[in-house]
Amino acid sequence: MTKREPKTADELLDAVGPAFGKLRRSSLLEVEDPISQKDLSRTLVLRIVLEAEQNVPENGLAGQPGAGEITVGAVARHLGVDPSVASRMVSDCISAGYLIRAASQQDGRRTVLRLSPDGRELMARFGRHQRSAFEYITADWTERERLEFARLMLKYVDSQDALRHRLPGEDTPR
Repeated sequence: MTKREPKTADELLDAVGPAFGKLRRSSLLEVEDPISQKDLSRTLVLRIVLEAEQNVPENGLAGQPGAGEITVGAVARHLGVDPSVASRMVSDCISAGYLIRAASQQDGRRTVLRLSPDGRELMARFGRHQRSAFEYITADWTERERLEFARLMLKYVDSQDALRHRLPGEDTPR
């Protein structure tokens, strides 16, 4: 089957959304040290907790209460799901031994989420799996193409925050 290449800029840009859908589905590609489908879903929650833990400045203060701490409510907001859905996802991660509930260091009344040692190991293994899949998929690309794609993908992901924090009715930049 011959794949039709987009001919115009609009066709190319319209093809991006479906391509991202295929990326998520194809991330189960059988490479070294495969991740189970269930653990792959769990990494959605674990990544949010890991990033919150990693984004704490060296002095431990980020200028806001709860810096570096993540709650079930924050997981729900980040994933764009109902809090009850996030609660079930978090409970599954806790039951699997990947997350731990802990008292907030800023406000002992709040319960926050922390990665367990098993959760850290799963995320490290997942990172190796993703790198291996990327290297396999891009094996016939030049190093320059690989690095440029990686740079642009990271720029795209960083720019997603602007979309997430956009005010209702605010126009999308063109």
